[in-house]
Amino acid sequence: MFGWMVWTLPVAIFFTVIALMLIGMTVWEIRSPTIERKGFLPMKTTRGDRLFVGLLGAAYINLAFVGLAGWIAERLGLVQEPSVWIGFVISVFWLALVMRKG
Repeated sequence: MFGWMVWTLPVAIFFTVIALMLIGMTVWEIRSPTIERKGFLPMKTTRGDRLFVGLLGAAYINLAFVGLAGWIAERLGLVQEPSVWIGFVISVFWLALVMRKG
């Protein structure tokens, strides 16, 4: 059924973390309903809004990193393309920033 998907370790970790975040946010929302607040995003947001925006940003960061990896390797004179873990770490920092300050 899932033979079409390339389940590498980074991909499996990425989707597992997303599922765990959604479960955690659901439990948190049930225990402590959120209030809207204004951060650096141009609108008032709830925790769920910030999670959604953060996850979208993380997905785009990962896609951009994978797409630009060859160009980065060429420009920096690397023997091989940089690891996808770098994109993952950048995505985690982005998500943390949006959740905290967004």
